[in-house]
Amino acid sequence: MAKFVLIGSGLAGGLLAACLGRRGYEVDLYERRGDPREGNMIGGRSINLALSTRGIHALRQIGVAREVLNLAIPMRGRMIHEKSGALHFAPYDVDPNKHINSIGRAALNMTVIEAAQRFPNVRVHFNHKCTGVDLDSATAQLLNTSTSQPLSAAADAVLGVDGAFSAVRQSMQLAIKDFRYDESYLAHGYKELTIPPGPNGSWKMEKNALHIWPRKSFMMIALPNPDGSFTCTLFWEFEGPRSFATTKADEQVMKFFSEEFPDAVPLMPNLLEDFKNNPTGSLVTIRCAPWFYRDKVCLVGDAAHAVVPFYGQGMNAAFEDCVVLDESLHQFADRQQAFAEYFQRRKVNADALADLALGNFIEMRDKTASKTFRAKKKLDHFLEATLPGFYLPLYTMVTFTRIPYAQAKRRAKIQDVIVYVAAALLILLLASLAFRLVAG
Repeated sequence: MAKFVLIGSGLAGGLLAACLGRRGYEVDLYERRGDPREGNMIGGRSINLALSTRGIHALRQIGVAREVLNLAIPMRGRMIHEKSGALHFAPYDVDPNKHINSIGRAALNMTVIEAAQRFPNVRVHFNHKCTGVDLDSATAQLLNTSTSQPLSAAADAVLGVDGAFSAVRQSMQLAIKDFRYDESYLAHGYKELTIPPGPNGSWKMEKNALHIWPRKSFMMIALPNPDGSFTCTLFWEFEGPRSFATTKADEQVMKFFSEEFPDAVPLMPNLLEDFKNNPTGSLVTIRCAPWFYRDKVCLVGDAAHAVVPFYGQGMNAAFEDCVVLDESLHQFADRQQAFAEYFQRRKVNADALADLALGNFIEMRDKTASKTFRAKKKLDHFLEATLPGFYLPLYTMVTFTRIPYAQAKRRAKIQDVIVYVAAALLILLLASLAFRLVAG
């Protein structure tokens, strides 16, 4: 069996190692950070994760879906918080049993790493930073960060699962003449905040919802945690009259939150401490091609296609990458052909997801508070219930099915055209009937 070196034991790295280990491949997984089971957080971003159908399917392949879902909290819809304090609940789907799942990054990361380590042919090496990859020999150059000793790890292929700022991808950029790469940053950053648990670990807001405070050009969201707390994330402009850059003093911070999120402030006793001490992160979209070099190197997850988090699909898409790559390697004896098949199946869908995620940011911050938007969602659910199997809202296709992202995007556009034409014809028909009644 072939031997793989995997760089990066974040969420997708751990899952991919388990998939390959299950097939009998020899796997050496290298991670620059320490073991998360010893209190070392892996992943960089601490935004809570929204696990849905695609990710659950991937976890089933390695036998840990039930274990993970036991750690998660179902979120059945969006709870919209207006400035006035009014609340509006919008279910995600016409089927009340369809929900997304709030899961902590650390808990999920530890679960997939432990799943990989159940296979004796999988070895995990923490505190090993990749400094580069020799593409032709499939050799990763590493630095043991505990001893400062350099070492090399050779294999039949190196798989880069090392995130948006991938060292493996950087080596491909340098070595492949026609490598295409694009990165774009939002003008918004994010900062994590916390709503602590209530008495006896109770939740101070609705537990089974993703909470959104939409404020046109910015927003705050909150996801529930098993201990009764909520992980909040403020998405706000880096620069501008009201922004991270101009809001520094305690009184400025409190004034901003009191004006924009008045119902949340009483629930956040550590607001000032969190705001001052927690870092402000960037939001990047990365597109590149190709994702592989011969039969020697291949990129997976954020290393190939980082997306902004507004559709809750970044992790789910990375997990789906792992499933498709695993299937392709199993289908084709020629590894280069397997890599090409994986790239052909995933690239178009990763690009579609990147577009959808950027669009959903605008929807979440600008539109979710509007009556028109809520009416459209109700119409979506009515049509889905009335035309089962024929009409599926875009959110349903992306979140609750495994329909490829690009196909879901195309189908949603066609459905929208049909709905708008039908609505226009109905209006004309009603107008015509009204005219006849008046004329008659």
